[in-house]
Amino acid sequence: MQLKVEEHISLSTFSHHKQFRSAAGGVLAALCGIVLWLNGAWENASYDALFRFGARPVTNQVTLILMDNEAHARLAQPRGQPWDRSLHANLLNRLAEDRCPLVVFDLFLKKPDDPTRDGSLAEAMRKQRQLVLMAMPSNYVAGLVSVDQPVQPAEPFLSAAKSRTGLTWLATNELDGVVRQHWPFPSPEGYPTLPWVAAHLAGAPLGEAREKRWLRYYGGPGPCQSLPYHRALSNAPGYFADKIVFIGSAPANRDAEGQGEKDRFRTPYTRWTGECAGGVEVLATEFLNLLNNDWLRRPPGWVELPLLVAMGMMLGGGLCRLRLWMATAVAAGIFVAIVCGAACLSYFSDYWFPWLVVAGGQTPVALVFAFATVRWRRQPAALMQTETTPPAPETRGYESPDYERFGPPFGEGGFGKVWVVRNAIGQWQALKEVYKDRFDDDSSRFDMEFNGIQNYKPVSHKHPGLLRIEFVSREKRAGFFYYVMELGDPLDPDSGWEQNPKLYRPLDLTHKREQAPRKRLPIRECAEIAIALSEALEFLHQEGLTHRDIKPANVIFVNGQPKLADAGTVTVLRPREEIHTRVVSRGFTPADEPGTRQADIFSLGKLLYVISTGRDAQDDFPALSTSLVDSSDDFMELNKVIVKACHPDLKRRYGAAEEMRTDLLKVLCALK
Repeated sequence: MQLKVEEHISLSTFSHHKQFRSAAGGVLAALCGIVLWLNGAWENASYDALFRFGARPVTNQVTLILMDNEAHARLAQPRGQPWDRSLHANLLNRLAEDRCPLVVFDLFLKKPDDPTRDGSLAEAMRKQRQLVLMAMPSNYVAGLVSVDQPVQPAEPFLSAAKSRTGLTWLATNELDGVVRQHWPFPSPEGYPTLPWVAAHLAGAPLGEAREKRWLRYYGGPGPCQSLPYHRALSNAPGYFADKIVFIGSAPANRDAEGQGEKDRFRTPYTRWTGECAGGVEVLATEFLNLLNNDWLRRPPGWVELPLLVAMGMMLGGGLCRLRLWMATAVAAGIFVAIVCGAACLSYFSDYWFPWLVVAGGQTPVALVFAFATVRWRRQPAALMQTETTPPAPETRGYESPDYERFGPPFGEGGFGKVWVVRNAIGQWQALKEVYKDRFDDDSSRFDMEFNGIQNYKPVSHKHPGLLRIEFVSREKRAGFFYYVMELGDPLDPDSGWEQNPKLYRPLDLTHKREQAPRKRLPIRECAEIAIALSEALEFLHQEGLTHRDIKPANVIFVNGQPKLADAGTVTVLRPREEIHTRVVSRGFTPADEPGTRQADIFSLGKLLYVISTGRDAQDDFPALSTSLVDSSDDFMELNKVIVKACHPDLKRRYGAAEEMRTDLLKVLCALK
């Protein structure tokens, strides 16, 4: 024992040396920055996340005329086949009548077709004030594009366009397929791109400086007005007189997971919308970048890398010198400052840098190092205790002789841990330990957790929508207690977890939602889950109790039945003026009436919103819900229930869960 104390005191004295700690922390954070800077995924994430903070407005009059699904159907043009060129001739004639200043044709006219139709199209091309046709690179091998001999449009179209052609190719990222840079880069050489030629004709002052150009996107829906091809002819005369027009194809399926379609590209918005863009939309974005000289630039590596090393040295060397609360506050402030600074830099200037390396990598590493050095300082005193001092309950697990425990814990929250256990007759169950020292010396919150279990256990077996609690320990005075409950369905039934319990993970509503396409459950399943939970909630309210923390993570499936879990938040219903404590789950907890029936109903409505729309609970609500792309009658009926359940005016919100259940049953019966 004496030897252990001496060794640890020596280590502690070494770690307490301020200069050494600062140097070690600085080197650690700097190395972290170098590693992440070399990792392309962090660079990509930094770039993509910038567009979540907004985009510059576009004042240029650019219109996309798209050959989309509606146009294919209305004009009887089969997907994957060349269109009738007489349709293109009619459209170009209309644009010529309107004196359209510039037409960019993102369709490859590779081979001649019917001479009559080809002649009509060529004649319509000659009428344009300015026209650009697309050409194609000659070869694509092993990731390299050859432009030595580009494939030009067929005659008579090349002559009709006065040989004004531009190459079309989009530089997709090898890691995730997102288009982030102009192609080719550093700059066109010999054979310019379609956006480059179009921008030149539009009067853009294009230099010949060789530089990498990063795309500046202008918003998720795109920077331009879009028109289906067949509707372009129905506008009033003169409609296109002041508009630059891009003509191209829209993908048949914009889903990012779709397969087999070439003209579909991921953008930074794909990360959170799950939708792709058509090639003509990205080309129009490149054109606007060049026309307005507002593409994004990135500092050279010899500037970025020393800056990241300096930031790491300051963060790692500085935070470990502060008290923990101050280090945490400073780290949070730095994180916010880096995020805001990166967003402002890209918005108000034309530069960006991989800011997530600092905000998401170096800052957390420096803070963790600060916490670790404080823990080392405290350890000698702990080691001076006698060896007979028992370890804390949290580190060893409470001895529960009636239950066979299997480790490690499969769940850990802010206040305790959860294990798979087996009782004396071989039934699988879940055991949760709650630790007093997890409540930051606030014993009232620990008592509240115990009281929640005390309130909930007597009624937990009376309704199938409540997670049943089998046993509660008597060890509350020792600074912790545990309780045993029924075990949820396994997330992976085929994992063989019964032979190897450490593989067990519970199936809750969060995981079920994550497994669904675009994180959206089918409308029928959403309604059925909400009906089951509203029944359980109404029963809980009739028993004089309120749950206070309804969210997807607190809904566990047992034999396919969704059940309300996390009983530690359950309390007795009281008048509003007698409520002094509240449980807060961001996005799910209403700002008014905490701990009331209507607060539970609000939370259930938000849960239904999340699983039916795929959106986050903290998104704008209910405006986003009513403007969701999915505007089917089934969804809109369900949406009415969501909006009423979460209405900010308590008088217009459901007064009881039974009322919400009645409307949900109507929605379910009306489903096709």
